[in-house]
Amino acid sequence: MPGPTLSEVARDAGVSLATASRAINGSANRTVRPDLRERVLASARRLGYSPDPSAQAMARGRTTSVGLVVHDIADPYFSSLAAGVADAADRDGLIVTLTSTRHSPERERAFVELMDRQRARAVVLGGGRLAEDADGALRGALERYRASGGGVSLVGQPLGDLPAVEIANADGAADLARALHGLGYRAFGVLAGPAGHRTALDRARGFTEALAALGSPVAGEAVVECAFTRDGGHGGMRALLDRLGPERPDAGTPPVAVFAVNDVMAVGAMAAAREAGLRVPEDVAVAGFDDIVTLRDVTPALTTVRIPLTEVGEQALALALAPLDDDSEPRRVEVRGEVVLRESTPRL
Repeated sequence: MPGPTLSEVARDAGVSLATASRAINGSANRTVRPDLRERVLASARRLGYSPDPSAQAMARGRTTSVGLVVHDIADPYFSSLAAGVADAADRDGLIVTLTSTRHSPERERAFVELMDRQRARAVVLGGGRLAEDADGALRGALERYRASGGGVSLVGQPLGDLPAVEIANADGAADLARALHGLGYRAFGVLAGPAGHRTALDRARGFTEALAALGSPVAGEAVVECAFTRDGGHGGMRALLDRLGPERPDAGTPPVAVFAVNDVMAVGAMAAAREAGLRVPEDVAVAGFDDIVTLRDVTPALTTVRIPLTEVGEQALALALAPLDDDSEPRRVEVRGEVVLRESTPRL
């Protein structure tokens, strides 16, 4: 008859599987409060649980590498985030292994499982989550990784009770909407990003809800779904101008303010407006979100919502490496954006 399992010990002690594993098997980089450790060990003795020596050796043998998952390393958003993770890792004597998933949940999960097999010390997931969670399999992989002693954190939105650096996307977009309204804009368009992407959804929702509260609702046809890329913003602006038809901006009407839910989309949108014979900002005002470093080369200078991306990366790695206390509230760090008004949205 098989003996008791580690899951049964965890249930008897009233702790998570990850805590039970760390209490019994030990870990090179994760700690458990003394009272929790004693509770787990008491349950193990009571149930007659015998730890697996190979599991103990593996738990105590974490390497000095950490994994970082981003959607697109060519996107300045993710390269700035990666710089923060790399800086923090360097200070701790750790090495970063980076993968670019191209927005594939399957690639995210496969990378987490690879990092687990390679005994990486921690994994940071730098990309936003999907609204319809293909995240079930990913969450399972992350929980197994934590149970074996690895550290985890996410950037953008949380997943279950995993530690996360949350970007206040909806609030930042709402602040931007109010700022543009305060500059005199009353006609708006939104390049809303891809359907099902939570970062894009939150930013578009925050922007449109704030304008509706101000009495300037955005018409449905003025909200365009498009890819979360420079080319997506370019195509989205062309589609928006086609939808506006006879109401499209020209030299004789007040400019429309177009909000792209990230900066690289905004850059593409500005190019598309110029190709259509429109002036930015005289005919079309454009705003983005993130304040990526390459904006210093954009003319006119782009209005945006600044997120301290390098600091976000540093915070994310710190969360992933921090000792866990499973009886505490899930650990969250919220990062709020700052509206930066520039020449692409002048006062009317």
